[in-house]
Amino acid sequence: MSGKFKVAGLGEVLFDAFPEGEKFGGAPANFTCHCHSLGAQTYVISCIGNDERGRKAREFLDNHGVDTSCLVTSDAHETGVVLVELDEAGKPDYEIKEGVAWDNIPWTDEMAELAPQLDALCFGVLAKRKEVSRSTIEKFVKATKPDCLRIFDINIRQNFYNDEMIRTSLESANVLKLNDEELPIVAKLIGAEGSDEEIVKAVIKEFDLKLVVLTYGPKGALMMTPDASSFVVPPDDPVVNTVGAGDSFTAATIMGFLKGRSLDEINEHANLLATYVCTQHGAVPELPESLIK
Repeated sequence: MSGKFKVAGLGEVLFDAFPEGEKFGGAPANFTCHCHSLGAQTYVISCIGNDERGRKAREFLDNHGVDTSCLVTSDAHETGVVLVELDEAGKPDYEIKEGVAWDNIPWTDEMAELAPQLDALCFGVLAKRKEVSRSTIEKFVKATKPDCLRIFDINIRQNFYNDEMIRTSLESANVLKLNDEELPIVAKLIGAEGSDEEIVKAVIKEFDLKLVVLTYGPKGALMMTPDASSFVVPPDDPVVNTVGAGDSFTAATIMGFLKGRSLDEINEHANLLATYVCTQHGAVPELPESLIK
């Protein structure tokens, strides 16, 4: 495994319950599975229940090559589940169960050992909704090395966030990933106005970020660093469902960034990968050889 980038997802591990059945999910977990497909050594930091869903989650991650030494099993809390309904465009609406295992991620010795080894870490705001996991996430992020890419993938769901959570996360991150619906929330937080590009520049300056990724779904994605920018529109392929597409986009972006590729190159690959995921059932489909770069 030597020579591979070490990449982790920190936060929710759960099952998405679609009308036709359950699929493994959770943004940080999806992200790590895609990063593994793209050549990284990957880890998930989370908590599952001592139940059937928990066993299936660990098995799924093992089968996708993800290290689960920091995936804690709890006897006191059940594995997370989300009820998902898709609209006609394949866009999901979520009902997220509270008080589940990933709301109660404990700090462990394995986490303390892993954090300083990582080249990239992805976390969001959802898993910060309860104090136990919020404390573990903040402690883990602080324990990473200075040059680790700390990706704050906002992933706002329902009302499970507040301004303080977002600001704290931005202050500890050096990469931000968000969509066009989330941009006004961040803009308001720092009092930024103007075009999307102007707001993104203000966010980069305010929080000293290395990279901001702003996605517009089928309309494309804007990537900006302090000294470069890229906008790419994805191919117009038929959408089956969009669950997990954003996580695959994040994975392709971070792997490209770690490999030192140009923004345009990164953006084009990320768009192709996310478009492919939208044509498949489930958040982590097997990737064709042509998309593994």
